[in-house]
Amino acid sequence: MPEFAHSCDISSLAAPSSLLDELNEAIAAGDVKRRLRILLRITDLFAAGSRSYSGEQIAVFDDVLQGLAIDIEVEARAELARRLARTQDAPPKVIRSLAFDDAIEVAGPVLTHSSQLSEADLVENATTKSQAHLMAIAERLKLSEAVTDVLVERGDRRVVNKVVRNRGARFSLAGYGKLTVRARRDSKLTLALGRRDDLPRVCFLKLLEAASASVRARLEVENPHAAEAVRDTVDDVATVMQHEARAASDAYATAEREARTRFRVKAVSEASVHAPARAQEFEKTVVALARLGRFPVALVERALIDEGDDMLILFAKAAGCSWTTTREMLTMYAADRKLTPDDITRSFERFRKLSTATARSIVRFQERVQQQQRAQADVREPASGSAAA
Repeated sequence: MPEFAHSCDISSLAAPSSLLDELNEAIAAGDVKRRLRILLRITDLFAAGSRSYSGEQIAVFDDVLQGLAIDIEVEARAELARRLARTQDAPPKVIRSLAFDDAIEVAGPVLTHSSQLSEADLVENATTKSQAHLMAIAERLKLSEAVTDVLVERGDRRVVNKVVRNRGARFSLAGYGKLTVRARRDSKLTLALGRRDDLPRVCFLKLLEAASASVRARLEVENPHAAEAVRDTVDDVATVMQHEARAASDAYATAEREARTRFRVKAVSEASVHAPARAQEFEKTVVALARLGRFPVALVERALIDEGDDMLILFAKAAGCSWTTTREMLTMYAADRKLTPDDITRSFERFRKLSTATARSIVRFQERVQQQQRAQADVREPASGSAAA
């Protein structure tokens, strides 16, 4: 007799006595076909009254269904999964067993729909199971950052595109950083990321910097107000759209507002840059460095997200920052530089040899280039507006 029969009180099930008799007989005889028939009847019985069952009664159903599900075929397990996937308060042990089934036709419905799976269950499943299992998880109505972190790390192209298009999915900053890197080789992913309203601005800027000509054409269709800018170079696109994105960014607005209040009381200093850089606060670091060096915000943003270190070293030196603060900025997550100890040593040598005067001269040249780009964009904008009129 299966072990589960010893661990539960079958008589406590709210089932007709004839069904209980048949259940006992099937257990005793080990008849797989009869067990399957009774399994589905017990499942329907549970689904019909699950909301009224106590925790103890659900536990009994859990043990009985697990025992009945032993040795049944994939098609039968899949049918069990379909019947229980959307059932509230479904037996948790059965649900978990179905979710970790190697057969996706069994696991899929439960992974996509069951509310009985915990975040830990989903993380473990996504960490250990197949791409088909990951795809089923990616289709859930809601996904936490802990789960999407694994999907982004392990998922193939189809999984990643699916989860990015899922409006109920939430991503960590690290997750968005990895997605932005993957998007360089995937135009569909670039566009899907660009449509998300919770995409951090730093990631949006990276998408623009790396956009191909074909993707820029799509951006032109989806962003008609920036049509003229999108036809130009990536740098011009980044400059114009960067300004628009910054204007609409709540995080940037908050950082700017806090900076105005803070710097009225105490003048901006290197410490104003060091603290947010160490805390990985991108917008606050941008505002503080721009104010300290009197730089255009757009150029500071690009320096912080650039994967190389030369541009940021230039701005840090020109602003009068020490190596300690410069290193904090170089190791921010925003650029995902992944600097090794040897890289840090080489960066320090370049920082040490660079004079402040030289750095300021180069930065002033970059400012003039940006001003020319903005002036050209301003000339084109009225022309496109009058044409539209």
